[in-house]
Amino acid sequence: MPDSQPPPSHSSSPSSSGPADPASLLLCGARLTDGRTVDVRLGGGRIEAVGTAGSLAADSTRACGARVDLSGYLLLPAPAEPHAHADTALSGEGEGPVSYDVQDVQRRATEAALLQVGHGATALRAHVRVGDVQGLGALAAVLQARRALRGLTELATVAMPRVLTGVAGADSLAMLRDAVKMGASVVGGCPDLDPDPTGYVQAVLEVASEHGCPVDLHTDATDPARLSRLAAMAGGLRPGVTLAPCGGLSRLPAETAGRTADQLAAAGVAVVCLPQGGCGGVERRGTAPVRLLRAAGVRVTAGSGALRDVSNPVGRGDPLEAAYLLASRHGLRPEDAYDAVSTSARAVLGLPEVRVEAGFPAELLAVRGDRLAGALSLAYSRIVVHRGRVVARTSAVREYCNSAATAESGLPRQGRGEVS
Repeated sequence: MPDSQPPPSHSSSPSSSGPADPASLLLCGARLTDGRTVDVRLGGGRIEAVGTAGSLAADSTRACGARVDLSGYLLLPAPAEPHAHADTALSGEGEGPVSYDVQDVQRRATEAALLQVGHGATALRAHVRVGDVQGLGALAAVLQARRALRGLTELATVAMPRVLTGVAGADSLAMLRDAVKMGASVVGGCPDLDPDPTGYVQAVLEVASEHGCPVDLHTDATDPARLSRLAAMAGGLRPGVTLAPCGGLSRLPAETAGRTADQLAAAGVAVVCLPQGGCGGVERRGTAPVRLLRAAGVRVTAGSGALRDVSNPVGRGDPLEAAYLLASRHGLRPEDAYDAVSTSARAVLGLPEVRVEAGFPAELLAVRGDRLAGALSLAYSRIVVHRGRVVARTSAVREYCNSAATAESGLPRQGRGEVS
């Protein structure tokens, strides 16, 4: 992958006033979206101070455990992933049906989460099937992965039963309650797949209310009457209701879609769109009408959906790609597109806001570039900070062979030798 400069280096820089705090970190020379170049000091999992470039590095009254040179990097609040599928991720290349063996699911879920951490997501919400052939085994595997990933990312799980109504749904409803007791922090599912979608939603909302959990439902959103009933049922539920991917809204008449968006906004229902592709929770593809929803006041965020499973065998799980697509295909400003994968995504996940200001959580992403639009276009080199420490680095180098064109134009070149 191309880039224009070598990756920054770590160096210890103890203060003369005493031993360095190993938990502290100084980010030097980072550029912010407002054009300032700053130093940022982190400690205790939070941003302790932000000052002009060089000011914090020169502060001998404060010990710094390590420094990271972010010259040439844009520093941003870290993205969050509001819609992943941990149990089926990275299963698209296998032969035969997807394995739900606990060790296989845990391995895939862990690898998928690490890929997304490398992209910059320091918090993930993963949907996991419960019931049917999976039972609670897939959920147990993803919960094991969550424990193994502690310190690298925050992984929340959504329990997704297939059917909840009638005789066939009785066992699944009991299993859904067991899933919450096991550690699933969100109640979800696919009402479109149940013979009684309204009854399904009612059952999910009851379980969520019993346990004080958020709700996250898959729906294609092609039935405006059904969405109206859902909005009426969900209104006022705390800590909140999220729908995804809602691609069917874009196929409704504009007046109908607008009226539905108003109802969702009034009920406080958030929408996660999937601009990178669909997922196994719905049958059809397409991206929700993000501009219409935003204009109505709906909180809209963007997720990755399938990550190299049968629903999207080339899914990347990259929040910056999701933001790029919102800007390039759906007409959002780069700032609004990035908000959809960062600030708004964290809000949907119930996480505190992040700003590059003192006192805020140290959940940060440094991307090579000096403007947000360029970073979304060419986001190759990245440095990810979670709880105040660097948890992932991706470095990329572009090299060209020697040519008269580059020499005469005086273009910057990184490679020192001949590229064969």
